[in-house]
Amino acid sequence: MESPQRLPPPVEGGGGPDGSPRSALERRWLQEARDFVRRALLGEELQEEKEGDDDDRGATTTWQYLSRALRQGGGSQELPLGCRLICVSELQSQQRQPCFSHWTWSSDEFRKWACSSQGLFSEQEVLQRAHLILVGYLTDRGKDGVTDGNLYVRDSTGILPCEVLHFKLEWLETLLLFPSWSYLPHKGPNRAGYLEILEDPVQVMPGPEKKIEIPPVLDAEQAAKLLRARAPCQKAAELNVAGELSRLSTVLCIHHKVFFFLFLKCFGADTCVPVLVQPPHLVWHHVLQLEQGYVVTALKISSLKASGLRVFVTSSSSCLFPHRMEHVAERFLDSTSEGSSILSGSSDTCTPLSGSLELGEEVRMLAPVRESKVISYAGTITQVLNAQASLYELDNKFTLCLAYQQKLNSGRGLRPGVCVELRDVHLLQKPLAAFPVVLGACLRTTLVIKSFSKQSTLHQLVASCGNLYVQLLLRYNLTLPLYLCLVSLLETLEQRFCCFVRRQELMFCSSHSAAGPAETFIVPVLNSLMPAQKQDRDIHREILAEKHHCPLKQYQTLEPPCQIPSFSLLFPLVEERSLECFRPSQQLSCSPEIEHVDTQELNRKLAWSYCTVLPESFKPPMVLLGILRGSSSSGFLQLRDSTKALPCTIFHRDGRPFADTSLIGCLLQIETFHFVMEQFLQSDFPSWQALESPEYVKEKKMRLYVQFYVEDAKVLHSPEKRGPEVPKAHEGPSSVSEGKGSSGAEPRSSDGNLGNTEKAKTAANAPENLAGESGAVSRLFLVTQKEGLLWRNYPRASEGDGKDGQVQQLCFQATALWMGQPEQCRGEAAGPKGEPSKDQPEVLLLFLGKALRWFPVLHPGGLYQLIVPQCLDLDVFDKLCLPAGPGNVSNTKDCSLFLPVPDTGYVQHVSWMSQMAPEASEMEQKLLTIAEILSPSFTGSLVSFSGIIAERSLRESLIGKKPFVSCSDKQQQKGNSLPWDYTLKLSVLPACGPSAGLDVYVEATFLPHLWGVLPGARILFHNLQRKISRFRNVYCSYMASSCLSVLSPPLPASPSRPIDGSSHLPGLYLSHIQLQSSGLGQVRVSCHVTCVLALFLRWTCSLCGSTIKEGRCSQRNPPCLSSTGVIKASARILVEDGTGEATVSCRNQQVREVLALSPKEWDVVQAHVRRKGFVRIRHNETGGGPGCPEDPEDLLTRYLRTLCKSPLVLRSLVLEARLDRKPPEAGQTRRFLSNDVEFLSQMKDQLNLMCLSIREAT
Repeated sequence: MESPQRLPPPVEGGGGPDGSPRSALERRWLQEARDFVRRALLGEELQEEKEGDDDDRGATTTWQYLSRALRQGGGSQELPLGCRLICVSELQSQQRQPCFSHWTWSSDEFRKWACSSQGLFSEQEVLQRAHLILVGYLTDRGKDGVTDGNLYVRDSTGILPCEVLHFKLEWLETLLLFPSWSYLPHKGPNRAGYLEILEDPVQVMPGPEKKIEIPPVLDAEQAAKLLRARAPCQKAAELNVAGELSRLSTVLCIHHKVFFFLFLKCFGADTCVPVLVQPPHLVWHHVLQLEQGYVVTALKISSLKASGLRVFVTSSSSCLFPHRMEHVAERFLDSTSEGSSILSGSSDTCTPLSGSLELGEEVRMLAPVRESKVISYAGTITQVLNAQASLYELDNKFTLCLAYQQKLNSGRGLRPGVCVELRDVHLLQKPLAAFPVVLGACLRTTLVIKSFSKQSTLHQLVASCGNLYVQLLLRYNLTLPLYLCLVSLLETLEQRFCCFVRRQELMFCSSHSAAGPAETFIVPVLNSLMPAQKQDRDIHREILAEKHHCPLKQYQTLEPPCQIPSFSLLFPLVEERSLECFRPSQQLSCSPEIEHVDTQELNRKLAWSYCTVLPESFKPPMVLLGILRGSSSSGFLQLRDSTKALPCTIFHRDGRPFADTSLIGCLLQIETFHFVMEQFLQSDFPSWQALESPEYVKEKKMRLYVQFYVEDAKVLHSPEKRGPEVPKAHEGPSSVSEGKGSSGAEPRSSDGNLGNTEKAKTAANAPENLAGESGAVSRLFLVTQKEGLLWRNYPRASEGDGKDGQVQQLCFQATALWMGQPEQCRGEAAGPKGEPSKDQPEVLLLFLGKALRWFPVLHPGGLYQLIVPQCLDLDVFDKLCLPAGPGNVSNTKDCSLFLPVPDTGYVQHVSWMSQMAPEASEMEQKLLTIAEILSPSFTGSLVSFSGIIAERSLRESLIGKKPFVSCSDKQQQKGNSLPWDYTLKLSVLPACGPSAGLDVYVEATFLPHLWGVLPGARILFHNLQRKISRFRNVYCSYMASSCLSVLSPPLPASPSRPIDGSSHLPGLYLSHIQLQSSGLGQVRVSCHVTCVLALFLRWTCSLCGSTIKEGRCSQRNPPCLSSTGVIKASARILVEDGTGEATVSCRNQQVREVLALSPKEWDVVQAHVRRKGFVRIRHNETGGGPGCPEDPEDLLTRYLRTLCKSPLVLRSLVLEARLDRKPPEAGQTRRFLSNDVEFLSQMKDQLNLMCLSIREAT
């Protein structure tokens, strides 16, 4: 080895190079340079020992050598006046942006260097030039003085890690001048970065002259025989081994021991031996170059405990020298030993990358388990995909995964623009759908940086401790497809929720403490994908074994187990799934009555439709992750991420309303749910034949929300505390709570599922951040009545232009009773310390503005705590109360106090009235049954009840027909934003037991605020107005003071069909129906058709309802030009079952079933009616008389009359029907004949039924 270059002795002189006096600028620069030498280059211990002239003499000597190095490095005798000497501490504190320094270059040289980086990075910024000169010591010891395999530049002020392209051992611990370098600050709060040394440094101080004496050595082949021999005498001896460096592992830290392996190959054969290099020789890793010859001295033979493999190990006296034949005297051993070497060349053939890609189609045809190919490749890193996951992009084409290697240097140097060379890297084709080609580096892979990047990018520090990606990779020994799936899911989680949860908390990696949200989410996913028998990773076998084995050697293409799309992408995804369901022809295809519907009814049926989409309909299945929040603008619950908010409705399996305020702000994971996509359509279809024509659609709006049970929600993170503990491996899925009786309104247990302990719930309902150090004031209240959301005029929170200082605001009101007195709270929830009393004054709580978010969790009968944070005044509630509410308050009770809930107030659910003392339970608003409401003896006007929606339909508005207003105009108004103005009719059946149904009418103004009102859903109605129609039918109307809660969603099996309750209809006799008519709704009757009393077939205009004859509408004033018609059919039949008889009204398709006509025969009948216009038949009327509508010569009339009297019609049937409560015709008589004497008798009112469906009797 050549001796270090010695500098000639420095020359003293106060003038310039030519002896001329120096300028003031030069003298100032020289003074600053000498100050820099004293401050940065003379060690503190040296400064303490030297005093006076000795100190000046040491600084002068150091400066003389430094000035000599500056002249040598710059190739000029001139001082670099345009540059400034900078110490390490100043570089760390003052340089905030990446910079590049080459103090000898001109501006043209730098510009040429910068332009050479264009190509792959034409749109990226090049490093800014800094006119700085860096001088320091190059060392392999960090701040703590420990050798960790990294290089550092240090001076008296600090220390910086650095990366070098070329390194010599004689540079170690010597003072060096760095002519060209880059400084890259870290990306994050810790701005201290690292150095990239671009050119070899210049040695400032002369080092000691070393004489190289290399003792006799063994070649790799002879050394391999010693490893195999296992001779005791050889084990203790120190040997010198020479060979060509064939492979170099990365620096590893296992059990706090840092080491790396190098492999020396025999110069004339493939035999190679492993050498374990340990401190203090880790710096060799920066010196070693592949395919170069080296001599390693003072090696010992050792056996690794884990694997039993024998390797050479460096000792403290080991040295590394370049191999030169003239310096080496080979020491030969007995070559008669049998056997082969411990290691031979890699059994995996290294092939160029281009040849491997050509086999892509063949690889896809192989077995599911694939073999990766081992190749060599050189390329440029074009993008850092995920620094913490060690994923990079090469040449804009390939993904480079370095996660299977340790990054003890925190990934320094690996940034866009760096050129790297990879040896023995694995090529995997499409391990995951999103990664077509991946290069994976295992512990045998050698990565060499060939040139540093010129791009101005901050360094993304790769954490070695607390790195969730690496910890899970090592814990489960993941294959590359599994690891890429893990990275994809965690990246999505991080991107969507870092704005809500701190990244350190979100990606927290547990060792013995509770797991973070990301780990809690991903561990069950890994458990579901991991094989039953997990194999541990053997690093010794991976590095040393003759037959290579690593996690990258074999792989299987993996389909992602789930997807967690952002909420901004959900709408188009669900909309695409529901397009077929929302086609008008598809919506009405299952309705047999479609051919008989006129224009108005047809468009009403299409005006409001919905479709449910299950997560299983997506491939892969969808999982929802979101922060649960209450919307302060619309008053519904929503799941939020960084992109959008997804409205949601939440239920309890036991049917209680959702009121768990402790879940507000929590990060939830839901796997069992269903989407509901609702479509609001304004259309003008003339008939059902035109349903495929989109030009008849005037306006369309859609809204999407999700429904799920709180028991199916898993809490990943709550704002009060860190998330649940990490699930154990192979425990099974943990996304669903264990117990069926557990409730989301109850506190969450430590495992993240939702428990049912009342004490724990009280503690969980008190977030510490509400009170904080400043405290808070709280008061318990009991909700006795709640009103729905409505736009009302209230004073502005700030002055505006509203009339009389008021403006329309979306709000709701609740009537409550105070319980106990206000009290101070500091992070602890207060239990009920008082009982409600009827003597206490009621308070009307007004929620508007930000307080609107409490609407979904506030329910009558609930005990809540109102907290005013950052307040210590116990009279705050009295001060907030007003003596009387505004004039437009719609509460039905006289409240003496009116309290607008402040925006900063927090509402916590504590308990339910039913769980309190009996005295409190008596005050709870009583829920009525539908049978009680329908009873004629009931006299109340406001009713509350629950039931299941059997059918949902739209009717013309009860408050009068309004002109159509476009949606854009309506958005400027407050209130209804739907594209139509219909009234919603809900047919409600009791949840259990047969009973009559109750119709509920809701005006369109309230519909935008009602979510989940679907057929099959169980609804709890509060304060509906009971009304009686002129036909004595009882129905209810939804008012401004009413509200409803959805207790359970419909079953998703048949989402678009109404629930008619026919599966549990009671079978009754006709005589019993007449006796119990007041309390019955729908019934099932087995009867016999006695006769057909009337039959009417008519071809009507679908637009005006007049008769169409021969293709023309008969309306004349005003004339109707429509030629589109629909068939209308009606019939009245008389049935009896032996106990009584009844008249049954049938319509449209039911008429066809009564006449026992096939669909083809029915089409023929309709064709004849189109030509004739209408046909009317009455019982016991022969026709032909004056004024009779029947034509005796018409074949269709005679055919239908004959058919109505035939046994084909007069047969036994099973009818499902409901009572027709229209008043019967007065004075009905019937003729009887006895013994040739005719009698006329006044009959009792006939039982009238409306047919719902017909089945043949069996």
